[in-house]
Amino acid sequence: MLKSVLFDLDGTLLDTVPDIQKCVNDMLVSRGYPTIDYAQTCAYVGDGAIKLIERALPAGAGDVEECYRQFRTAFATSSNALTRLFPDELETLSALKARGLKLGIVTNKPQDATERIVAQFFPEGLFDFVGGDSGMFPCKPDPSLARYAALSMRVSPADCAFVGDGETDARVAQNAGMQGVSVLWGYRTREQLEAAGAKVFVKDFPELQKFLEKIF
Repeated sequence: MLKSVLFDLDGTLLDTVPDIQKCVNDMLVSRGYPTIDYAQTCAYVGDGAIKLIERALPAGAGDVEECYRQFRTAFATSSNALTRLFPDELETLSALKARGLKLGIVTNKPQDATERIVAQFFPEGLFDFVGGDSGMFPCKPDPSLARYAALSMRVSPADCAFVGDGETDARVAQNAGMQGVSVLWGYRTREQLEAAGAKVFVKDFPELQKFLEKIF
């Protein structure tokens, strides 16, 4: 029985790539490196901030840690002016909450940036758990944080759905023993998600609501 829904953040709950791209490029320009475009940013996100920076830097760059720290500092204080919610999102989340489902966020975004952006875009109390990369657990697709989220909300992983737009989300659902749902409004194609083992797809938030209410 479905009791909880865990969501990825970037590309699933928020379109954050424009702000991520800006912060990465500000760092790259300051160090004399070539910038990355929107498509590259979409391709590079999903596996945590350190991986993002490694992918954005030219091959052989010797200052990865310094670049990562510079990006983290800027990103943690970003105004998120370019970030947007997706259509029908808040209505869907509020309806799921009203049905008695516990809602959580499990993301590879740094914890401080996660908490800040969630407070900026979502009503207080909407989410029962907000977890990012704090260094306590490995990043997705490792299932540790997803399982910890279920434990914190006092539900079994088997009673959770994991909703995300990336390969890591499809895999973490499998690894954690949760019902995976892959969304098609994010930063990966259906073909990429299928290659990662995704089986269930939804095209928008109303369709997601219908699917989750069907298995509730």
